[in-house]
Amino acid sequence: MDEGSNGRILSAIRSLFRKSDSPLDEMFKDAVAEGEIKSDDVRILQNVVELEDRRVCEVMVPRPDIICAEQDSPLAEVAELIIQNGHSRIPIYRENRDHMVGVVHAKDVIGPLLLPADKQPPVTSIMRPVHFVPETTNLKTLLHDMQSRKVHLVVALDEYGGTAGMLTMEDVLEQIVGEIGDEYDAMRPEEVQQMPDGSQIVSGRLSLDEINERFGLDLASDLVESIGGHLSEIAGHIPEKGETFDLGGWRFQVHEGDKKHIESLRVMRAE
Repeated sequence: MDEGSNGRILSAIRSLFRKSDSPLDEMFKDAVAEGEIKSDDVRILQNVVELEDRRVCEVMVPRPDIICAEQDSPLAEVAELIIQNGHSRIPIYRENRDHMVGVVHAKDVIGPLLLPADKQPPVTSIMRPVHFVPETTNLKTLLHDMQSRKVHLVVALDEYGGTAGMLTMEDVLEQIVGEIGDEYDAMRPEEVQQMPDGSQIVSGRLSLDEINERFGLDLASDLVESIGGHLSEIAGHIPEKGETFDLGGWRFQVHEGDKKHIESLRVMRAE
C-alpha cells in the first residue's frame, strides 16, 4: 500500500469506531457509501481485523513441504537448495525435522562458498537462531512478535514440541494484502483438477473430510488427516507412483510423489 492508502485506512478506522453501535460489516458498507474509504481498502482492513481469528496452523507450510537441510550437509548442497527453490532463508535440522537448530540466510552463504572446498566452514558456523512459536498462535500476535524481534521466519510447533510447519513474514502479509508473487515462486498446482478422461487429480494434502465430501466416502483415521497420509497408513509404506487403492467405489492412483510423501493422486471410478 502507498502512503495515501495508509492515510485513508487510518482515517476510516477513526471514523468507523465512532459508530460503535453498528455491526462491523455495516460500518464498512457505510464508510464506502460515504466515500470515507475505498472498497479495496475495506478488503485489507477486514483482513487485518480477521488476523486475530486466524492461527498459524491455517497458513503455515506443513512439515513435509518445508525446504530445509541437515546440519552436516556440505555448504554447496545448502546453496543448491537455496538456488533451486528461490528462498532467502532455509531452516537447518539435526537428525530429523523435529529438531530444527537454526536458519541459514542466503547472503551468509556467498562468502564462505567462494573459499576452497576444504576450507569452507560447516553450516552450523553460519546459521542463525531459529524462532519457535506454537501452531495455535494467532496471526496478529505473530506479526507483532516478528516485527519487534525482526524475525522473518518462524518454525511452528505442535502440542508435543515437534515441528508442525514453517511460516515467513511474507506468508503473514499475504493474509492481509493477497498473494505476493515473484519470479522465484513455484507454480502451485490446484488442489483438484478435472481431467479430460473424467478422472480427477487431487493433492495428497487434501484432508480426509474434503475427500469424503467430494467423493461420498467415509474415510477416517486416528493418526493422520490427509488422503496421502491415509493411503500411506493403509499401505504401511510411502506408496510409489502408479500404486493404486480401491476405496468405496473409487480408485486412488499415486500420480506424483517421492520417498517422503504423496504429492498428488489420480482418482477415477473403480472398475
